[in-house]
Formats: sequence, C-alpha cells, structure tokens
Amino acid sequence: MAIPTEQIKKLRELTGAGVLETKHALEQANGDFDQAAAVLRAKGQARAEKKAERAATQGLIETYVHSDIHSAGKVGAMLELNCETDFVARTAEFQQLAHDLVLHIAATNPKYISPNDIPTSVREQAESDFRAQVESEGKKGPLVDKIIQGKMESYFKDHCLLRQPFIRDESITIQDLVQSVAMKMRENIVVRRFVRYQLGE
Repeated sequence: MAIPTEQIKKLRELTGAGVLETKHALEQANGDFDQAAAVLRAKGQARAEKKAERAATQGLIETYVHSDIHSAGKVGAMLELNCETDFVARTAEFQQLAHDLVLHIAATNPKYISPNDIPTSVREQAESDFRAQVESEGKKGPLVDKIIQGKMESYFKDHCLLRQPFIRDESITIQDLVQSVAMKMRENIVVRRFVRYQLGE
C-alpha cells in the first residue's frame, strides 16, 4: 500500500518516530492515521519507561506570569523540567515544552505531578468521601467500587499535572506531550517540581 509522504511527515511530527517506523505503522494500519498514531504512542511509552531509569539531572527552570488585562501580574508559575544532557536542554523543542507546561500549570492549577505524589492520607480521604457519596445514593455491592474507581480517575485528572488534558490540545494528556518530546529527543524527560502563585493566596 502506497503511503503519502505528507501523512508520514505529519505522523512523524506528532509522535517523534523515525521515517521507516512511521511508514511501517501506517502500512500495518492500512493507512489509518489514528490507529498508526496509537501504535507508535504505545511503543513510545514502552521506550519512555525504559529511559525513565536513566538520570535526568540537566534541564531548565521556566517561569510564566499572566499578562492579560484582567489578571496581569496576579497569576504565575515556576517549573523545573529535567533531561539527561545540556544539549537537549538548549533545544527549541525542550524549551517549548517547558513553556507549554508552565503555561498549563498557571491556567489549570494542578496540585501534584502524578497520582504517586498524592499523600496517602489525602487519597484515602478522597476515596472515603466518594464512598460516602455513592452509598448515600443507594448504590451497593461491587458497583460501589467501580464507581469510586471512576471518581478517583476524575480526581487524578483534576489534581495531577500528568493526567490532565493539555490546554492547547485536549486530545492528549500532559503525559503524552512530555513523552512525545522525549521520543523526539531520545532522552528521559522528567517534570521535577512546580509551584503556582496567585496574588493574595
């Protein structure tokens, strides 16, 4: 099956995969762009998990302060984004990622990087509150646990940066965004820490 060059280029830009890998994925998916993208993302995630063991001690600190007319100087954020080498830290792609992330943090106010960062007591309290809510609605049995699981997933999306849909493209999560850049750079990229400030809080 002949795959248009434009489609290969578009998928490469989206996933960071190589030319041959991108072409092969499109051929396997019979030209289905979304299916090929899903396959390449899954492969990228597997690679990212392997790279996650490598030390990421380089990177940069990015800041952002709202400048629109209603909240100028009233909301800001600071982020430390790490990678493995100073070379990658100085690339336009890495710097754009840091800027996108700090802008997202200022806009959405996440509390944690990932669900693993939520203190046990906070997680247990959220689960307890959801259980009380579900049981007060008359739900019983295994259905209760399933509903609580769904509510916890929503809680993670609200409070954890990596689980949130990216404000500039809600079809991907922040985790997807970070992984796509990590694939392109072929390095481990880690959101180390962040803080958000709002005047008066």
